[in-house]
Amino acid sequence: MLFFHLATALALPAAVSLSAQPSSPAIADQAQTIPIGGTWTYAAGGGSSEASFTDGNGHAQLRLTCTRVTRRVTLSKPANLASPTLAVWTSTQSRNVAAGFDAATARLSAQFANWDPLLDAIAFSRGRFAVSASGQPALVVPSWGDISRVVEDCRV
Repeated sequence: MLFFHLATALALPAAVSLSAQPSSPAIADQAQTIPIGGTWTYAAGGGSSEASFTDGNGHAQLRLTCTRVTRRVTLSKPANLASPTLAVWTSTQSRNVAAGFDAATARLSAQFANWDPLLDAIAFSRGRFAVSASGQPALVVPSWGDISRVVEDCRV
């Protein structure tokens, strides 16, 4: 019996220290952050569809584009510098995704296969999701149905 109590006492600090270690999410938890003001719009045509988020000043902040031929979804945001990744936070998932920079359009983008679970996490995130690049603050935007439409366009 003494051995059992001793083993339990020694195991408890190890278990507590393991569970107390913070996980390393791709981006800080944004559950309490208020999304920036603006609207999502959806447009389709010419073999693609797009959901575009425009802030209150009329600046395009985020785009999700489906290219039907390749069945890929591209997430892009304005950027001044290249970054190897985009960090994406949703209420159920966080992940760093490989990104590319297009200097001609000054946009940083990441591509997803049409069945990537992160697309569902973005579409069904509770009220908001966030995107960030190296050294930049997170762009926290509301999650609206326009995103789901683009994702579904690449799946049918």
